[in-house]
Amino acid sequence: MRNFIFYFNKYSQKLSAGVIYAILSAIAMNFFFQPGNIYASGINGLSQIIHTISKYLFMFNMPVSLSIWLMNFPLFFLAWRRISKNFTIFTVITVTLSVFFIRIVPETKLTADPIINAIFGGVINGAGIGYALRNGLSSGGLDIVSLSIQKKTGRSIGVISMSFNAVIITLAGFLFGWKYALYTILTIFVSAKVTDAIFTRQKKMQIMIITKTPNKVANCIQEKLQRGATIVHSVEGAYTHSAQGIVFTVVTAAEISDLKKVMKLADDRAFVSIQENVKIMGNFYEDDF
Repeated sequence: MRNFIFYFNKYSQKLSAGVIYAILSAIAMNFFFQPGNIYASGINGLSQIIHTISKYLFMFNMPVSLSIWLMNFPLFFLAWRRISKNFTIFTVITVTLSVFFIRIVPETKLTADPIINAIFGGVINGAGIGYALRNGLSSGGLDIVSLSIQKKTGRSIGVISMSFNAVIITLAGFLFGWKYALYTILTIFVSAKVTDAIFTRQKKMQIMIITKTPNKVANCIQEKLQRGATIVHSVEGAYTHSAQGIVFTVVTAAEISDLKKVMKLADDRAFVSIQENVKIMGNFYEDDF
């Protein structure tokens, strides 16, 4: 029963995060990017380009939402084969929710100032991406491509993303003028900074747990978080003089919420100390999302 509650809470939290990302993505796209002729990063930005080209060259208005889903569809198969099934399932859900809200939220021009559109769109979009990543979700598109290339070649995900976005920025210059390319650079920069402020993937935290059931706690950490742990047996509490143990482990910032659930499951009366921004030497496994 406890395991069921643990996984139910975990997956319901992921689903809620997907809905929040989808709403923020739709607001950024339909209130700021599209009305201001500002391109987003990744697949969303490329979908805007397809929308613009179809409207002006082929007299066919390809909806941005439809383009986003169609461009992500073949990438789902790539993620299923190259990354993981769990990653793919939640990516499909997140992308579908995003497409749905982009479709139903009406395009509204709040301001004609492209700088305001670039900054506010970047902040809202970055907040959505950061919140999704913080809850172990991917917005699809470039995440899938970058992770697949990184797994095969070992190249930096940041370098792959910058190369892809450079193409979008160049196309933005040709389609709308080079000043709009600069606005696109601005929104990509702002979005990246906000994403990093909300979720930093490289952030590691050292956890010290003082508990009367160290073996149970360590087993739960290994089973639920897939993290290693070190146990120090036979320590004594200075106040109660009771025999206790200490469990040491290191997790990422994204796993703190899961650690809290694990501690409720293993020992909800344990004393937990968290040290932020620790440096790691040696092997530390990082999964895809």
